[in-house]
Amino acid sequence: MKKSELPAGLATAFDPQALQPVNQQVYLVLRRAIVRCVLLPGILLSEKDVSSLFGVSRQPVREALIKLGEAGLVRVLPQRGSYVSKVSLRQIREGRFIRDAVETAIVRKAAELVQPRQMAALELNIQQQERAVAQRDFAGFLDLDDVFHATLAAAVDCPRAWQFLENIKSHMDRVRYLTLGDISSLDVLLRQHAGVLAALRLRDAEAAAAAMHVHLRELQTTLEQVSRLHPDWFEL
Repeated sequence: MKKSELPAGLATAFDPQALQPVNQQVYLVLRRAIVRCVLLPGILLSEKDVSSLFGVSRQPVREALIKLGEAGLVRVLPQRGSYVSKVSLRQIREGRFIRDAVETAIVRKAAELVQPRQMAALELNIQQQERAVAQRDFAGFLDLDDVFHATLAAAVDCPRAWQFLENIKSHMDRVRYLTLGDISSLDVLLRQHAGVLAALRLRDAEAAAAAMHVHLRELQTTLEQVSRLHPDWFEL
């Protein structure tokens, strides 16, 4: 296992004056750093070092680490500490299966219920994705990807569906960061999103579901390639 290697830049994402509870802030900052491969598998997340970096007590850090453990992003080893976990192939496969079932159902319903203001938001999101692709802004594109899917869930008045999916897709997100710009093409992902939107314009529920299914299978097609490139990052 690696020693604690916490980038000082993590502290800039933490706002002690924010209304959000401290433990939730710590959790979100660490989760984002793990998902975006800033904190690599095997790095020690010492309560002492994290609390010192953010200028908070150990209790909210401990609570954040427990939540990260529940998400499968951190492994707690008795008497040794908490370490960033490897990417779980099992959780990726389970997460993709669940996302496929839930999100194809969402777009089927969205084809019936989506309102003009929500279509306008999706159209704007696609335009923003196009700019991110042109600028090769990988992180910005992934943020917009999440907004696209969250907007679809809101369109069927089921925002908690996306909240649920966010909790189970953390390992999938790590693979997305490993593959973007290398194996997975931003242009391909953009076209897939545009395909979903085109089906919604036509109110074609089955076409929207089919387009979403193709989009979510993109991860499966790249998983084997990236696990060969980074074998030390993965576990069964």
